[in-house]
Amino acid sequence: MASALVRHARREDASLILEMIRELAEYEHELDTVQATVETLQETIAFAPSTDTGPNTSSIPNTEPITPTRPARCLLLFSPEGAPAGMALYFYNYSTWRAKNGIYLEDLFVRPEHRKKGYGQRLLSELAKETIAMNGGRLEWSVLKWNEPSIKFYESIGAQAMNEWVGMRVDGPALPKLAAILDG
Repeated sequence: MASALVRHARREDASLILEMIRELAEYEHELDTVQATVETLQETIAFAPSTDTGPNTSSIPNTEPITPTRPARCLLLFSPEGAPAGMALYFYNYSTWRAKNGIYLEDLFVRPEHRKKGYGQRLLSELAKETIAMNGGRLEWSVLKWNEPSIKFYESIGAQAMNEWVGMRVDGPALPKLAAILDG
């Protein structure tokens, strides 16, 4: 039996990544807040070269470098039949207490028709391998409190809820307001 293929996204995959972002946003009842475009994804993701024909997962020597304007990477998963089935969009973070880098998974998405096949676990496993290969300290992500199926899945693979932490965010009009606090 053929297995799913996981590889780093290529520049020409940007429209596929956008499709999956929109599908995830629809699932999370946030479709109207998606501002990403093919062009903005191409400007902000560090891609693997188009000439790469094989899997490129736990080591990433052939991808574009991470920069402040291109901070993200994306793994794509294709079913044994070649259908695009899922993605893991991520970036690197840092733990001051451990003095180690790590991976923050921004979005994990498996299309509904491909769920219950182990694809989500496969994508997480590939990210765990990458974290280990870079001697990273942790792989982490957030999940919506109402998303019980995902929470149960994550707990089943050994993830622990960080209930003592509260996520904080500054965006929209609050971001320039915060930036200007000392200016006025």
